[in-house]
Amino acid sequence: EYFKTNWGAPFIIAFQVLLISAAGYLAAGAEAIANELAGYAYYSLVAGVILQLVSDLKCEKRKSKVHNNS
Repeated sequence: EYFKTNWGAPFIIAFQVLLISAAGYLAAGAEAIANELAGYAYYSLVAGVILQLVSDLKCEKRKSKVHNNS
């Protein structure tokens, strides 16, 4: 249910996992892989924020419609 109303959540969770993985690779000395993962993490965060914004706007519109019909 949570993911149905928060479309960006999976992408934001993926961002966190990718960023932690990038930190692990960086600590291990694999800078190239860490940079690649950090790039994917950034794109995942951008997608998550955009989807969350759309989800919130859609939910707000739905609430407004229900409130006006009452």
